Amino acid sequence: MDSMELERQRGITIQSAATYTLWKEHNINIIDTPGHVDFTVEVERALRVLDGAVLVLCAVGGVQSQSLTVNRQMKRYNVPCLAFINKLDRMGANHLRVLSQMRSKLNHNAALVQLPMGLESDCKGIIDIIEQKAIYFEGDFGESLKFDQIPKDYLAETNDKRHELIEHLSNVDDKLGELYLEEKNITELDIKDAIRRSCLKRTFTPVFVGTALKNKGVQPLLDGVLDYLPNPGEVQNYALKEQEDEEPIKVTLHPARNKDKTFVSLAFKLEAGKFGQLTYMRCYQGMLKRGDTIYNVRTKRKVRIARLVRMHSNTMEDINEVYAGDIFALFGVDCASGDTFVTDLKENISLESIFVAEPVVSMSIAPKNSKDRDNFSKAIARFTKEDPTFRFWFDNDNKETIVSGMGELHLEIYSQRMEREYNCPVLLGKPKVAFRETLVAPCNFDYLHKKQSGGQGQYARVTGILEPLPPNRNTFLEFVDETVGTNVPKQFIPGIKRGFLALADKGLLAGQKLAGLKFRLIDGAHHIVDSSELAFFLAAQGAVKEVFENGSWQILEPIMLVEVNAPIEFQGAVLAQINKRHGIVTGTEGTDEWCTLYAEVPLNEMFGYAGELRSSTQGKGEFTMEYSRYSPCLPDVQERLILEYQRASGLLVEDKKKKKN
Repeated sequence: MDSMELERQRGITIQSAATYTLWKEHNINIIDTPGHVDFTVEVERALRVLDGAVLVLCAVGGVQSQSLTVNRQMKRYNVPCLAFINKLDRMGANHLRVLSQMRSKLNHNAALVQLPMGLESDCKGIIDIIEQKAIYFEGDFGESLKFDQIPKDYLAETNDKRHELIEHLSNVDDKLGELYLEEKNITELDIKDAIRRSCLKRTFTPVFVGTALKNKGVQPLLDGVLDYLPNPGEVQNYALKEQEDEEPIKVTLHPARNKDKTFVSLAFKLEAGKFGQLTYMRCYQGMLKRGDTIYNVRTKRKVRIARLVRMHSNTMEDINEVYAGDIFALFGVDCASGDTFVTDLKENISLESIFVAEPVVSMSIAPKNSKDRDNFSKAIARFTKEDPTFRFWFDNDNKETIVSGMGELHLEIYSQRMEREYNCPVLLGKPKVAFRETLVAPCNFDYLHKKQSGGQGQYARVTGILEPLPPNRNTFLEFVDETVGTNVPKQFIPGIKRGFLALADKGLLAGQKLAGLKFRLIDGAHHIVDSSELAFFLAAQGAVKEVFENGSWQILEPIMLVEVNAPIEFQGAVLAQINKRHGIVTGTEGTDEWCTLYAEVPLNEMFGYAGELRSSTQGKGEFTMEYSRYSPCLPDVQERLILEYQRASGLLVEDKKKKKN
């Protein structure tokens, strides 16, 4: 599925790839997503449009930091899942350890539905715990299945694991629980039905095993997808119907594969192809065929469908029509990721968009050669449109172009793609952390903006409270209109909101963006002649500046979940390095030869860690990290950031004196 040259070179998935397969007369739409946390948006948008997922875990590495992120994303979109423990043929494979980690780290009510017959080089086949039979995979690609009785050596373990499976299911499925408590005979069908019911409710995760490279366990996994994951008709999807002066209401979409209802789809991924922009979509309701006309709900633009395609990685197949549940692609559609498309704009409905995480790392970027500026602009325009976590802006203070993303690898990959795809080599600066500024405690404001200079003046007064959001929402900004009456006319409210958001782009403490704030507009005043949207825009900005003077502020920094693997003899050195970087160790695991250390470390302290870890572990240590949350930085770090900002802005008294002398 990895079709990009960079993916093959690095051995990692960078972009999600869509395909489909026919298995036992069922169409299965599949999206292969990256495992690396820097490309988390690819997982995010795939989960937004899929009805089920297969969580692939390494039999050696187990539950890693990236697994925690994917688990949270599945929970956000309420996607039922199966688990597949892969790479049983690798040295050090241990499926039972991975199962234990699923329960302890991911909080899954999980149990094995299969057992491997042998591990590492001795991996002969698998045992179906439910149907109680051995499965052997024959042929060059494991395409032929041979069923046999369970070898005597595995009978006791199979019975134990079957009992464990029934126990875990009985805890979440009432029907099976009754059979279990009444000590009645439990059949294969009883177990399969219970797995399906609990899997759809996300209360149980069946665990499959195998080795995909040798195609062992793949066919039973596909059977599991059909047996336990929902089909589009079993999933309730909703759209939001806009109403005048009221909150949008939820409208149930109909998943029937016919044209009785109007067409509704979501654009979840954009990609530049050989024939122009390729837009990936999921159809949620109705039917679409070539020659039809659809509308972008956000822009109200009309699109005529000249070509419908179904993707298989980087190849495509032309199709005549699509129905609810299908994943397809269109050419030449001008839209953004997360846009809703319908055939009838009068219904006034739209689908919930895709959650996009805030970038945590920034770097300056510039083309090596000035003659490449046009290609550089084209590359930036394309990549920022395709990937909402890749941001770009110009820093007026330092007169340099800045790109932001989810990590160093994320930005490095885009710089390499600019050179390969646009013949535009670029220079990347040192990584910079995306700090944020927020309030420590609520602060009242009462600000009057009044200006008279002949002719129509400006008059606007806003009163309210600026308060911090809870820690789990400290990367967001919220605006709430709590006004009653006509002191602040409704037509000026958007201007107040825009004023608040515009000033939030750059704080006054250290020049960082504001985050974790709620602007509560409670009251105000207007003048029948001199008030305007601009006046209220400026009043909102003045109110926030007033809170800067009167409130107590702090700087937030991104905290990373770090997982370090190293030989056991270097455990002390690894621990010392984490402590030196102000990290907090949250857990350790170990065997006779290797240790795994889990810690929370500020991202600002992690630059250069890869080289330090390699040198202190003789090149044997490795680490992964993923974004966890924003937390207040240490007082000395905050003081240093404020000092650096004041010096760069020429605000320090000593610097001003030096300039005078």
